[in-house]
Amino acid sequence: MTAAARRTALVTGAASGLGALAAQRLAAADWDVVAVDLDEDGLARTSLRSPNTHTRTCDVADFKAVEGVVTEAGTVHRVVHAAATGPLVRALDQSLDEVERVLRINFLGTVNVVRATLPGMLERGRGELVLFSSPASWVPVAKSSAYAASKAAINAYAETLSREHARSGVRFRVVCPRQVDTPGFRAAAAADPAATGRMKGMPPGAVLDAVDRSLARDGGLYVFPDPLTRATVLAQRLVPRLMDRVLGRVTAG
Repeated sequence: MTAAARRTALVTGAASGLGALAAQRLAAADWDVVAVDLDEDGLARTSLRSPNTHTRTCDVADFKAVEGVVTEAGTVHRVVHAAATGPLVRALDQSLDEVERVLRINFLGTVNVVRATLPGMLERGRGELVLFSSPASWVPVAKSSAYAASKAAINAYAETLSREHARSGVRFRVVCPRQVDTPGFRAAAAADPAATGRMKGMPPGAVLDAVDRSLARDGGLYVFPDPLTRATVLAQRLVPRLMDRVLGRVTAG
């Protein structure tokens, strides 16, 4: 693929974890990648030896900053919005400032990225908008109140968008991976094993593989990357009392 024919991807949260791997994979597949994060050092590691990766420090909670990055990037064909924060704190112990910060980064950050990129996709009649949510939006657990609420808001927002633009040519995906083996998850698991269910994180590559499969086969809105996640969400809908007991045992501190 020539440089002129390259597609452009905007990847947020690209300094580490899922965002970093998504940016690296897209760059290796000859996309032009605009990698966005607040962590300059992490962005430098993501873009190492990748001339078609362009790093931009940007706070997704700042719409003007996001808009500026997108304007500079030009035509964006795919968005992978992985930027998020998720402190583990009991609901009444979490400060209002921190609750607001989680909502601003996770939900309003999503709104900002969508509003900066979706109009151009709609105008062209094509594009891919991949947003990261969480099983916590379906099955909230202790110490996840603000995080779970922010991710549930993403689900509702994306469902509305997908219905409003069902025949637009733009494809929407909401990815709900369970715990993923990233530096952030490993730190949280070490600090509070009970809050993370004492589980091992799934490989980030498996999550991105599931996204690729969904886009390739024109799958539905939600992507649940592994059988455990799908079973957990289904069980919450069908047998919520049983799920209460299971989660109580798994997350007992």
